[in-house]
Parts: sequence; structure tokens; C-alpha cells
Amino acid sequence: MRVIVTLACTECGDRNYTTTKNKRNHPERLEMRKYSPRLKKYTIHRETR
Repeated sequence: MRVIVTLACTECGDRNYTTTKNKRNHPERLEMRKYSPRLKKYTIHRETR
């Protein structure tokens, strides 16, 4: 049930991170605060399809 998802920065659009999630427990899109190397600060990263 675990799938690999890609996280993209909401400000610059770069796809900086990949992670896994369980679709059965969390069907909604994943959202995390991660470091964006281009902007050199922490931003919200959302799961892309």
C-alpha cells in the first residue's frame, strides 16, 4: 500500500524531495515544510501527482 510520492516547492515549483506514504491511512495530499536550496529557506512542499 505504500507509494513513492514527489514533493514540489509551492513557491518556485522545484521537485526537491521524494518520500513514501500509505494511501490507505492518508488519501489526501501530503504537505511538509522542507528546505528549498534555490530559495535558501524553508518553504511548504506539496505532493505532486
